[in-house]
Amino acid sequence: MLSKKTQYAFKALMYLAQQRGGEPVLIAEISQKQNIPLKFLENILLELKKQGILDSKKGKGGGYYLAKPPEKVFLAEVLRLIDGPIALLPCVSLHFYQRCGHCDENNCGLRDIMCQVRDANLAILENKTVADISYVSLPTGK
Repeated sequence: MLSKKTQYAFKALMYLAQQRGGEPVLIAEISQKQNIPLKFLENILLELKKQGILDSKKGKGGGYYLAKPPEKVFLAEVLRLIDGPIALLPCVSLHFYQRCGHCDENNCGLRDIMCQVRDANLAILENKTVADISYVSLPTGK
């Protein structure tokens, strides 16, 4: 299950992706329009900025904006940043691997199934972007 923090991160990213021209948006506006607690949102946006997903502008006309096009912000990247591992068990995680205690990984049916679950999730999350969840029209090249 996605944490509330990750859900809020996706809501904020969707909102920013829907802003025409990529103009900076005040945190207070995102908070109000997306019904996200302001203090919680501030921390989320700072994390996304540190990772290069967002950027910000200070002063009049300032706020947060996407640092790259929404079609270049992959859901797996955001999910790992906010929640950590995508895998349901630490022994099947690609980026956060940890051996499970008292387990023989070579003979664990649960591990085998969880690898399949991880791969199925990654097949979607690593190929879907903020543009896909924002209903942002991408240029068609016409």
